[in-house]
Amino acid sequence: MSKGKRVGIVGAGNVGATVAYSLAMLGSCHEIILRDNKIEVAKGKALDMSQAAAAVRSHTVVTVAEDMSQLTDCDVVVVTAGSPRLPGMSRDDLLMTNANITRDVIGGIAKYSPNAIIIMVSNPLDAMTYVALKESGFDRSRVIGMAGILDSSRMAAFIQEKLGYGGGQIRASVMGGHGDDMVPLPRYSTVAGVPLSDVLTSDEINEIVNRTRHGGAEIVGYLKTGSAYYAPAKSTAIMVEAILKDTKQIHPCAVCLEGEYGYSDVVSGVPVMLGANGAEKIIEVTLDEKEKEMFKNSCDSVQELIDSLNKHKFFEETK
Repeated sequence: MSKGKRVGIVGAGNVGATVAYSLAMLGSCHEIILRDNKIEVAKGKALDMSQAAAAVRSHTVVTVAEDMSQLTDCDVVVVTAGSPRLPGMSRDDLLMTNANITRDVIGGIAKYSPNAIIIMVSNPLDAMTYVALKESGFDRSRVIGMAGILDSSRMAAFIQEKLGYGGGQIRASVMGGHGDDMVPLPRYSTVAGVPLSDVLTSDEINEIVNRTRHGGAEIVGYLKTGSAYYAPAKSTAIMVEAILKDTKQIHPCAVCLEGEYGYSDVVSGVPVMLGANGAEKIIEVTLDEKEKEMFKNSCDSVQELIDSLNKHKFFEETK
């Protein structure tokens, strides 16, 4: 008899907990297992979510893994664990801190859920996806970073705000790394199939592109003590659902390139077909010269982080 679908979530902070809540409300899987160092907090959230699931007659149960050894036989594992950038912490400090956290988490996933598909949400996103791929030894199709759906949804929201109409009919497209060098693609963005350039001026489009690039920082500026979590969590849940339901839908996700777009051994956001086996197919869209240059800059930024990990001999350390 086949077992029900099981999703693990490592890191039960705002993003991880909201991913779990979203999946529980949808009844996307049989069981959600939360794993967090703050075990009592995770238990409280799991209990609260299980009761919310009962309220909407969802069959999903939410449990807690007190240790990674209890995160067993998961179909998908979402990783949101990581340290925020603390005062006085350099970019390299943050990179190494979160790379070490990711290494520990991925080691547990590879051991106890060896057939899982891993969705990385921890920042710096593209570099952590690269670390997860190398540390797990999994095929690249099974280690995917969440960023493109989030960045595209931000762009779509800004387009709707600017237009004042078209909600639910806007398809925005963003490629590249999850950072200031991301590559919003107005040419591939539409409102009910109408090209963006037919409904907005070039100045308006440029304003939207720039706002999209700094969409996360804008929210941090308002919140002061935290960062976005509703949109990141929902974007992650969309990926989990596409995998569990084997939808074969195309979503922008961060994957390790192996020759696509002319790049190898670097992670970047590109359109991929998501299904039961993870990123089952990478779609290569045609980029014009300006877009190619932006994509190159984005890949170069991620490569700098990978180079920094190599400089610190991160991958040479004893596992």
